[in-house]
Amino acid sequence: MIKKEVEKILQYVQKPARYTGGELNSVVKDKACVDLRYAFCFPDTYEIGMSHLGMKILYGLVNSKENYWCERVFAPDLDMEEQMRKNNVPLFALESGDYIRDFDVIGFTLQYELCYTNVLNMLDLAGIPLFSKDRKDLAPIICAGGPCACNIEPMADFFDVVFLGDGEESTVEFLELLNECKKAGLGKHEFLLKAKDIKGIYVPSFYEPSYNSDGTVKAVKPLYGAPEKVKKSVVKDLNTMYSPDKFVVPYIQIVHDRAVEEIFRGCIRGCRFCQAGFIYRPIREKSVETINKQAKALIDSTGYDELSLCSLSTSDHSDVNNMLSSLIDWTVKGNINLSLPSLRVDNFSDELVEKLKLVRRSGLTFAPEAGTQRMRDVINKNITEDEVLNTCTKAFDNGWTNVKLYFMMGLPTETMEDIEGIADLAMKVVHAFYNNPNRQKGTGIQVSVSCSSFIPKPFTPFQWEPEDTMENLKAKQEHLLKSIPSKKVKVSYHETPTSLLEGVFARGDRRLSSVIFNAFKRGCKFDSWDNHFNFEAWQEAFGEAGLTPEFYTQRKRPFEEVLPWDHLDYGVSRKFLEKENLKAHNNEVTPHCRIKCAGCGANIINGGHCDARGTA
Repeated sequence: MIKKEVEKILQYVQKPARYTGGELNSVVKDKACVDLRYAFCFPDTYEIGMSHLGMKILYGLVNSKENYWCERVFAPDLDMEEQMRKNNVPLFALESGDYIRDFDVIGFTLQYELCYTNVLNMLDLAGIPLFSKDRKDLAPIICAGGPCACNIEPMADFFDVVFLGDGEESTVEFLELLNECKKAGLGKHEFLLKAKDIKGIYVPSFYEPSYNSDGTVKAVKPLYGAPEKVKKSVVKDLNTMYSPDKFVVPYIQIVHDRAVEEIFRGCIRGCRFCQAGFIYRPIREKSVETINKQAKALIDSTGYDELSLCSLSTSDHSDVNNMLSSLIDWTVKGNINLSLPSLRVDNFSDELVEKLKLVRRSGLTFAPEAGTQRMRDVINKNITEDEVLNTCTKAFDNGWTNVKLYFMMGLPTETMEDIEGIADLAMKVVHAFYNNPNRQKGTGIQVSVSCSSFIPKPFTPFQWEPEDTMENLKAKQEHLLKSIPSKKVKVSYHETPTSLLEGVFARGDRRLSSVIFNAFKRGCKFDSWDNHFNFEAWQEAFGEAGLTPEFYTQRKRPFEEVLPWDHLDYGVSRKFLEKENLKAHNNEVTPHCRIKCAGCGANIINGGHCDARGTA
C-alpha cells in the first residue's frame, strides 16, 4: 500500500515501479495479526535485488509462518533518494509502505563488499542510528548475512547480529527467540545474551579485538560467555529444506528475470581462489525428483518462460544427465527455455551436448580462469588446454558460434607470460573454430574474454596472499590487449580502484568501520557502479581514520598471524588451507572431492560425509 507522501514523489523518478510493491505473489498480511515484522533489505537497486535467489528463499520462509511478516526493501536510486530526503520520507517497505524504523528486525544480505556504504545510507534514510552501540531498544534489531558475513569485521560496529552460513537453518529460531523476548519485555542486551547460543549467530559486540604495535590483530576476546569460535549453520538436507513454490514477479525488467531452481550447494572442485567453493561446503544436492517438482511449481506460479538452474557447477550434479532429460521432457513441451550456467569444460560430455541442443542455441560460457597450465595448477583448476579446446570444438561441431571465457589476472605467482597465455588460449579457440571441418559455412566466431582482478578472500588457501597492485593490474590489462591480434576476440576487465577497495574490506579488521563511516559522510554510495565510485573520497576516508589500503592488500601474511575472522568457523580447517597454499606455490594440484577426499574438515559438519551422493 503506497502512502500518499510516497505517491506524490513517484512522478519525479525514472522507474516508479521500483517503489510501489503490489507485484504478483507479493505477501500482504494484517499487521494486527502478526507478532514480528521483518524488513529484508538488499543494499542495491530493485533490479539487482529482485534477481537474488537467497532473498526469495528467506522471504518465503519467514512469510510461511503466520505470525511473522517479511517485507522487501531495496536501496532507492539517486533520483528517489533525493525526493525522499527533500520531502522527509523515511525508507519504507514495499508490501505495506510502512517505515522500516518501526519494524522488529531489519536484515541486510551482503553479497558484495562494495555495498557497505549503501547499508549505512539505507539506515540513515530510515532514521535509524548507524552504530549498534547507539541503538538501546530491543527493536529494531539490525542484522546481516550472506557471503560477506564470513568476515563481517569491517562492518561489525553497525550490526547487532550476524548470520553465518545457511540462513534457512537459523532465521526462524532467531525470530522465535526475539518474539519470546519481546513478549517478556526483555531488553536488547538480554536478547543478545540468549541469541549468541543459537548456532550460526554471531554477536559482534560480544567480541573485543586487540592489536599489535604493527597494526595486526593480537587477539579477539569473547565477552559475556560468548563462544571462542562461532560455527556457521548448515542445512543438512536440501530435499527437505524450505523452498518457495512461488516468486514475486516484478512489473519491470530485472537483471535475471526468470524462475531459478537451486540444484545443489557447495562444490567438489577446490579451486584455491574461490571463496564460495569453501564457505558453502559440505556438498549437498537435491534429487532429480525434488528439482523437477520445485521447478514446475515455480513456472506454474510465476508464468515465466525461462528456468535457470543454480549452483556453483551445474554439470557436477551427480545425476546431471537424468536431471536434464527429465527437465527437458516438460520444458520443451511447454516452450520453457532451460538455462544451464556454470558448465565445466572437463565434463562437457556428448550426452550433455545432445541435451543442450534441445534447450538453447545461445553462447556457451566456460571458465579456464588462467591462460597457462602452470597457472591453472597453481589455482587448482584441474583442467588442461586440450580439454578447453576439445570442448569448444565439440560445441562448434554442434552449431555454437559464441563462446565466453572467464579468466582472472593478479593471481599469486603470475607473470606476463601467464597473461600472454590468456591471449594465446583465446586465439587457439578462434583457430579451432575455423579449422573445424564440421562448422557451418559462412559463419563466424566471437570469443569474449572476461578478465576479473583476483581478490584474495577469507577461508581460501590464498587468504594469506598479497593482492596485486593497481599499477601492476593496469600494466597486465594493457599487455593482454596488445597480445590479442584479432577482432574475433573481445576483451573486458574490471576497473582497478574498485578491486583495491574490495580487497581491503574482504580481509579487513574492525577498525575499518570508521573508514566506511567516513566515506559515507563524504557521500559515497553505490560504490560498485563506476559512474558513482569516488576514489578520492575513499582515500580521504582512510586518511581521516589513520589507515591505509596497502596495509590490508599488499602484505603477504604469515601463517602464524591472527586473522580478523579467525574466531568464525566455516567448517574448513586452517591446516588444510595452509597445506593448499603451500601446494599452490609448488604448482601442485589436489584432486576433486569425488576422486579423493582432501581432508578439509567439512565432512564433520554433515554427519561424517560430504559427497553430494551421500556416500562415506
